[in-house]
Amino acid sequence: METNDTPRLNLLGDQSASAGGCCGGGSCGCGHGAAETASAPASSDAAATEYLVTGMTCGHCVASVKEEVGAVAGVRAVDVALVKGGASRVTVTAEGPIDEAAIRAAVEEAGYQLA
Repeated sequence: METNDTPRLNLLGDQSASAGGCCGGGSCGCGHGAAETASAPASSDAAATEYLVTGMTCGHCVASVKEEVGAVAGVRAVDVALVKGGASRVTVTAEGPIDEAAIRAAVEEAGYQLA
């Protein structure tokens, strides 16, 4: 008898955590969790800087900020502690000094504001 060990892909994400839907709080149907963090390890010579970002309400918001900020030159990792409807803490780990104007532009490109 043959078995298929291929894991199943859940395209709807885990929606059991809480209700609210995308950008309304809780898990959203786009597949992003409500509190995602980057998994890229930082090296010992990397520097971390924290920013407060307003307007994020769900995992999709977090993913958008992580994508835009992660594309800034020198950024190695982006971690987000989501505060729905408040100021979320965004920790940016980079190879050297981080240009705040570039981070601000990336956050605004994602549709949010630095606090």
